[in-house]
Amino acid sequence: MKTSSKQKSGRTLGKPRLLILGCGDVGMRLLPLLCARYRVFAVTRDTADVGVLRAAGAVPVLADLDQPGTLRRLAGLAHTVIHLAPPPGTGERDTRTRNVTAILPEAAKVVYVSTTGVYGDLAGRLVDETQPVAPRNIRARRRVDAERQLRGWARRAHGHLAILRVPGIYAADRLPLERLRQGTPALDPADDVYTNHIHADDLAALLRAALYRGRPQRVYHAVDDSAMRMAEYFDAVADAVGLPHPPRLPRAQLAQVVSPTLLSFMSESRRLANGRAKRELGIRLRYPTVADGLQNITAIRQD
Repeated sequence: MKTSSKQKSGRTLGKPRLLILGCGDVGMRLLPLLCARYRVFAVTRDTADVGVLRAAGAVPVLADLDQPGTLRRLAGLAHTVIHLAPPPGTGERDTRTRNVTAILPEAAKVVYVSTTGVYGDLAGRLVDETQPVAPRNIRARRRVDAERQLRGWARRAHGHLAILRVPGIYAADRLPLERLRQGTPALDPADDVYTNHIHADDLAALLRAALYRGRPQRVYHAVDDSAMRMAEYFDAVADAVGLPHPPRLPRAQLAQVVSPTLLSFMSESRRLANGRAKRELGIRLRYPTVADGLQNITAIRQD
């Protein structure tokens, strides 16, 4: 029996290639969802990660997004890219994403994880993805810069770009336990802010859905259905793990006892609609609310 040219091509080409930049906790959760369909290449700059990535089914690639010379081997490696790497910790611009756009192939498909912090303070209003960005801190300005760079690349190179704006990520091993153990205060109800959340497993599923069904040059809110104040979130986590609720302070007093970085997180209030992600990506959240996610975390114990 003769083998068709299509069969020969399938054996020759094998699985399509996919490149993950920044394969940390969320990337590791994503690997089992992708490795059956793709040959996944995962970038790391730490040799200690090589064995872990290989055991998870990925092909490790040693490269440093801060060193453009190390990225040459990535040029044209894959036409599907998931960009999870955060910006550098200083400066107004995301130089890492600038280096990434230099090696992206023509007409590639890219999914980028940004942050809901790009909206700044919305005074608790509920908004969708048509809300203009208005970053208030330098971290969020770097994310806005990254989004703009990727949009510019997509226009020039006829690329397919989907941007997921992500809030606070939580999971059993991603909870503010040290803060609760230290008794770091939270805001009084009168001063408290709305905050948004997504379980790490749901974020991985959203990334896969954006890869398959995301529309070109489209932004999606990767948030769950919760509408919680920040202190309510801390109280819910404390209850789930058997720790005391944090004390509450008015904003003026809180500003005297927490770091400026922490205070900045407690100075922006917004609620983000996720209807577009549900409609267009067809995602059904495993943990629709934080309460659902915390039900599986009761096994955690105090040290």
